[in-house]
Amino acid sequence: MGSAVVVGAGIGGLAVAGALGRAGWQVTLLERDERLRPGRAALLLWPNGVRALRALGLDEGLDAIATPVRPDGLRRPDGHWLRRSAADRSDGATPYVVHREDLHDALVAGLSDRIDIQTGVTVRAVRTDGYRPVVTDGQATWEADLVVAADGARSAVRQRLAPASQPVSGGYAAWRAVIPWYRAPELPAGTPAAGETLSVGHRFIHASLGERGSAGASSRGGIYWMASVPGAARPEPPAVQLSLLRRWLAGWHPPIGQLLEATRPEDLVQETVTELSPMPESFVFPTGGGGYVLLGDAAHAIADHLGQAACLALEDAATLRTLVRAAAPGPALVTALRAYQNSRRPRAARVARSARRLATVLQGRGSRLGTRARGMALATIAPRMLEAAASGANDWEPPPIS
Repeated sequence: MGSAVVVGAGIGGLAVAGALGRAGWQVTLLERDERLRPGRAALLLWPNGVRALRALGLDEGLDAIATPVRPDGLRRPDGHWLRRSAADRSDGATPYVVHREDLHDALVAGLSDRIDIQTGVTVRAVRTDGYRPVVTDGQATWEADLVVAADGARSAVRQRLAPASQPVSGGYAAWRAVIPWYRAPELPAGTPAAGETLSVGHRFIHASLGERGSAGASSRGGIYWMASVPGAARPEPPAVQLSLLRRWLAGWHPPIGQLLEATRPEDLVQETVTELSPMPESFVFPTGGGGYVLLGDAAHAIADHLGQAACLALEDAATLRTLVRAAAPGPALVTALRAYQNSRRPRAARVARSARRLATVLQGRGSRLGTRARGMALATIAPRMLEAAASGANDWEPPPIS
């Protein structure tokens, strides 16, 4: 088997490092932080992300950490329906909500003893003039048959290989939080465990992590919520950001006000929303008998109204593992990397196009419609567009293992 260097220990980096290690590759995992750190709050795993986890062999513990999400539908801020959801789905397309720390622990547990983890390493440059790819932090160098850049939207590896692709603002700010059960509010009778509310530029999603009174399906149970508003990331302290969210979403239907009131500043996680402009034409850069591969946000960061960033990174990891697992360094590995490009670049481009179309309606981005007209478009177009975009994003199956 070959050797690989994985740059970045986020969800995609941990997933692909563990998968390659379990397939017999010798893997070095480089992380710029001083230790492997989980993300905070929680995230939604859509059906494609769940399939990717299963393809990676990481589904055994999924039921222990994740909770199925069955939202009641899509509402306006006044509580009126834009779209109702079926009470249960029979097509297997149920998303899950999972605490980021639980998912991180599962991915770390999937790392094998063939993986050399090196922390406190900031990769600053790459070298493409040899037979094998090389990365360096300016002092030490790491050489392997394969270098996987999973170092996020501001990837130093991509900056060298595809400098025309730069991260730009996604046009909106987003926050996540998990209110632990011991101080989560008692919701009104009949309130569903999950729901989504939408207005022009503003969005709020909530979902229960397990059940009150126990850890439920998550060792870190509670109520998860996500909110987004137009504009850039807010520079104020978390307490001020929380006050702004309460003001912006004042008067929205229950349980939104109750959830925001129960949230503490230390619960709040503001996310930097960026997209790559333009998306790199290639995610693969062959070098000799191997090459460099871009994975996750390093390849295709998008303004993610679909909530697909983590799922796409897991798709990338599952696809790459399947294609290169038995490819010896040399022509076979280069062919496998080109197959990854042919599979992942068109897929990411389709999801990005859907995200841009959604942004036109949800944010009014690039629209000259007035406020009232945009509100009408939101009521008539957004539900159908969200459903179609989600269906297209979820419609992914892992490549067969040859």
